[in-house]
Amino acid sequence: MVTGRFAPSPSGRIHIGNIFSSLLAWLSVRKQGGRIVLRVEDLDTARCTDAYARQLQDDLLWLGLTWDEGPLVGGDHGPYEQSKRAALYKSALETLRARGLTYPCFCTRAELRAASAPHRSDGQTVYPGTCRNLTAAQVAERARTRPPGYRLRVPDEEIIVQDGHMGAYRENLARDCGDFLLCRSDGLFAYQLAVVVDDAAMQITEVVRGSDLLSSAPRQLYLYRLLGLAPPIFYHVPLLLASDGRRLSKRDRDLNLTVLRKTYPPEAILGKLAYLAGIHPTTEPVRAADLVPAFDWAAVPTRDIIVPEDLF
Repeated sequence: MVTGRFAPSPSGRIHIGNIFSSLLAWLSVRKQGGRIVLRVEDLDTARCTDAYARQLQDDLLWLGLTWDEGPLVGGDHGPYEQSKRAALYKSALETLRARGLTYPCFCTRAELRAASAPHRSDGQTVYPGTCRNLTAAQVAERARTRPPGYRLRVPDEEIIVQDGHMGAYRENLARDCGDFLLCRSDGLFAYQLAVVVDDAAMQITEVVRGSDLLSSAPRQLYLYRLLGLAPPIFYHVPLLLASDGRRLSKRDRDLNLTVLRKTYPPEAILGKLAYLAGIHPTTEPVRAADLVPAFDWAAVPTRDIIVPEDLF
């Protein structure tokens, strides 16, 4: 059975970009008669709160985007909050460490910036391998003053992601990414490791998420391979942009549910988003369930979508 998931981060009130991805994930799974898991990605406990976690669940239910497994409904693969799943991430990290695939890293962000580390075309830093070949004595000396993070050694190899919506995406991990963090120096596990461990443990077969995460898919596929886990099929969807071309963000409170719920019923919001997605002929209100029969990935754009100023 197809199993998809919502995996929101409770670091702020969800906005229409989050809802857009969640709607497409829900429709894709429901069209196939599958199941939806809700997982709360609250790894960053400094920014994520229980109040936001409860609110995002209420928002999804208000919109009619129900789930079959997760908070409020239970299931066989809990807990459904990443902050409670650290033992699983630690086990995966130890597996990789035991095989000599990781190494301790003492670099700070400031040090990497000062070293003029290389960048990809999208502005992301490519780790230059500063700590890759430290001797045991050097590691011991540096560990006296700073706890290390742990990075995964990546090969000079092209990883191809066969995305169900965007098509083939290629990335050479050594050139385009560099050795990436699995665990920070403060003990916080990295998104790349956590999401792979969780999606595999929760038997997720289909991942629908924003195209800003497409570049992380090769790293995740490599981790799936190393850990001997079956990867899901990825569907990366276009981002919704403000009229000036900015990405919508929680930080800017762009069209979030605090504002929208005071102005529109859920069917009105869904109708507008379904229209932007190419799966509804007009902006007229519609229930999520009524969109299922006609849902087709071929109708969904692959380019980012400008949200007209007068739409909301």
